[in-house]
Amino acid sequence: MYRPALTITVLSLALLVACSAGNGSAPAGQTGTTPASEGQVADAAARETREIGPFAVETIASLNEPWALSFLPDGRLLVSERPGALKLVDVATGRAGDIAGVPEVVYGGQGGFGDVVPHPQFEDNGLVYLSYAEKGDGNTAGAAVARARLSIDEAGGGRLEDLQVIWRQVPKVTGGGHYAHRIVFHDGKLWIASGERQKFDPSQDMASNLGKVLRLNEDGSVPADNPFAGQGEVAAQVWSLGHRNPLGLAFDGSGQLWDIEMGPKGGDELNRVERGGNYGYPVVSNGDHYDGRPIPDHDTRPEFNAPAITWTPVISPSSLVFYSGELFPQWQGNAFAGGLSSQALVRIEFDGDSAREAERYPMGARIRGVRQGPDGALWVIEDGKDGRLLRLTPKN
Repeated sequence: MYRPALTITVLSLALLVACSAGNGSAPAGQTGTTPASEGQVADAAARETREIGPFAVETIASLNEPWALSFLPDGRLLVSERPGALKLVDVATGRAGDIAGVPEVVYGGQGGFGDVVPHPQFEDNGLVYLSYAEKGDGNTAGAAVARARLSIDEAGGGRLEDLQVIWRQVPKVTGGGHYAHRIVFHDGKLWIASGERQKFDPSQDMASNLGKVLRLNEDGSVPADNPFAGQGEVAAQVWSLGHRNPLGLAFDGSGQLWDIEMGPKGGDELNRVERGGNYGYPVVSNGDHYDGRPIPDHDTRPEFNAPAITWTPVISPSSLVFYSGELFPQWQGNAFAGGLSSQALVRIEFDGDSAREAERYPMGARIRGVRQGPDGALWVIEDGKDGRLLRLTPKN
């Protein structure tokens, strides 16, 4: 059995002293990573608890442009930082140790280090999966997914070893937007949300894996029972198409896949993702192009899969999680979406195949990610420099 080296953290006043992390970043469109830091610890003043709606909100740590968060089996938290750093956070103290060996990322626009997810059998194999923007020829870039073995040291940091790229966006293109590159495991398969990189037409082009939801084996190979298997190497990866910028990807308790994605000017979407489904972008959308040109609404083209919810004005969804914990039993089976421009946490209720926004909680900051913790709390990361890691529990 694989057992990564673990540390026993002793809570003391010394661990509540803030350890400053550098905020340096590469200019837009260039490759680079931020220098390794000692991590940041929430001091006594910063680690406050405040009330927002039904939540007691505790500040755990401050990070540099956090993008994704995932819990390890021992309760510690992996957090990716978009400029190119990976942190291991001791949630009891807020201390964030550095994980070395992160691949070089293209940092700029919406690009950089993306998702980080442990393998479902992490306790046995020590594997973590990560997505990031990877440099191509000339001024091009594309999302990539790699896996590596995580070795944790006694100081609360560690390194990635034996890193292997197992998937890439095809083709790499110019521009710095719509990588999406959200990843999730379910039923022994690896699922990847691939944005259309602001190029529109690739969402309908089966020679490209842009604007698609993809289903792969854990080593990056293609399952023989995928809906478009046998239609070419790239098309064989595809589970669904016609997506724009799907930044949230999650399975509900019954095993149904849902995605939440940014629309253009209006028309953010929550979609029930079905095998072989075509969600219509850029042919249809309940939003319009940013230059004012109209896009036909979904109801004009019934051959395309329609969204379960659309939002205009937009919420700018960043992430999606289904709740199954005990701290909020009244919300079991609900989903939570992080909102960027809406600066909110959005709760979604479901009734079979239909869904509705049930409540919106103003958070006072752009919300980049949300996860359910092993304690049943909701764990949230704010977007941007000095983005906070927050733990949400019932107010009373």
